[in-house]
Amino acid sequence: MSRISVRGFAVASATAVTTVGAVVGVASGSTPAVDDNNFEATAADTTLLADIPAGQQAQVQTASLTQQADAQASAADAAAKKSVEEAARIQAAKDAKSKKAAAEDKLEQERLEKKKDEAERASRSSIRSASSFAAKGSYTIAEIQAMARQIVPADQFQCFSNIVNVESSWNYRASNPSSGAYGLVQALPGSKMASAGADWMTNPATQIKWGLNYMNSGRYGSPCAAWSFWQANHWY
Repeated sequence: MSRISVRGFAVASATAVTTVGAVVGVASGSTPAVDDNNFEATAADTTLLADIPAGQQAQVQTASLTQQADAQASAADAAAKKSVEEAARIQAAKDAKSKKAAAEDKLEQERLEKKKDEAERASRSSIRSASSFAAKGSYTIAEIQAMARQIVPADQFQCFSNIVNVESSWNYRASNPSSGAYGLVQALPGSKMASAGADWMTNPATQIKWGLNYMNSGRYGSPCAAWSFWQANHWY
């Protein structure tokens, strides 16, 4: 159905009515009551729905309601589109924020790992050599453990200590007559420790240095790895 304005119907209807009246008057021999100008004036001024034929009033009303519905639908579509665009903008902002936070967390984690690695390297490089400790005729367990704390990295000390506890109870002169194992870490044979110093039989620091190097070797990699092996096998 095409849209029809109220005014259009009013004008068409008024023109039709007036024209019919004029034709009837001419046919009967009477002078028309309204001339051409009056036709236009009548048509232009007639805008009331009541002046439209009853059969056409429903069409006019329907057309008006359709126009209103279309206008409302258009406004609703525009509002919906704006809402969708705003939601997309907000989501994009949230996604960008999440990605930024994840990137920052990753960088922070990498920074902490790098710092940890540097600290471990610094700890290893700061390990004192056996020769830096003054030689004595005898050493207490406390003195030997203090040496070990200065030589062994802090994060590996407890594992190193566990091995020494079970192997020699921190006795740097401990000797196994059956196997020939000797010293704090029970090197077998004890003479292996000569690679760390000629005073391997009497200097706990030399024994600690050799033991740490042994545990850090390719077989284990660290005192804690050596201790895990010891727990499983009761030797290392």
